[in-house]
Amino acid sequence: MQVVSISSLKGGVGKTSVTLGLASAALAAGIPTLVVDLDPHADATTGLAVRPEGRTDIGRLLKNARRGDLTANVVPSGWVDSASRHPGASVPTLDVAMGSAYSGIYDRPDLGSRDQARLASLLSRVSGYGLVLIDCPPSLNGLTRIAWTASNKVLLVAEPALFSVAGTERTMRALELFRREFAPDLHTAGVVANRVRPASSEHVFRLAEMRRMFGELMLQPVIPDQADWQQIQGAAHSVHHWPGDSARQTARLFDELLRSVVDSGRMRSRSRR
Repeated sequence: MQVVSISSLKGGVGKTSVTLGLASAALAAGIPTLVVDLDPHADATTGLAVRPEGRTDIGRLLKNARRGDLTANVVPSGWVDSASRHPGASVPTLDVAMGSAYSGIYDRPDLGSRDQARLASLLSRVSGYGLVLIDCPPSLNGLTRIAWTASNKVLLVAEPALFSVAGTERTMRALELFRREFAPDLHTAGVVANRVRPASSEHVFRLAEMRRMFGELMLQPVIPDQADWQQIQGAAHSVHHWPGDSARQTARLFDELLRSVVDSGRMRSRSRR
């Protein structure tokens, strides 16, 4: 089971959009997947069309991590209904550990190592998934460290813009320090450039800068700014089952990105140099 945190120091770069795109690609590929929504805003939970059905959210499960039953409280994504309606389709697995504002009690800068292990403890009793995607809040506080402690890999999301690129470099340094102190087996899955506008000279310049800065950790493909992406997310729909050429092209890009992330263990991570 691969556990991947999707992280960014800076908000507004489309971190949750990338999480949803990867979840959509995993669903289409038939990979049994669990999405853990650690962002207190719970946007991934909303985007995955989750109906709570009386289940316990991830914040309250973290509070009771020693005895909490994550398996009993995951909720199937509403996307599964759409995927299973296709002729000849098998019933795929895309489950969600629901986000809530309650998880914010752990988003503190002074979180101790025992608290950092809470999600790892919950996931240690989970089976049946090939992939776990953790949507982190846009900070390096406690919830992100909880996610990193439970993960094999960290995928960093950045826009090709000055502040985002600088924030990604700082996150890289923080990840290296965290790995040395708490998680020696953690490595960087790579950096994905999101919301790219090829016609923007600033974006072209920053993309070249990112490739120089991050080298082999810079993943392909980049994800372009999508005109209909807000509509897709507003409908709480999988991009792989949204009509139109633009959505099909975006779905193919996320298929390729998922392969890059899953295969990133073969890369020599900068964090180990």
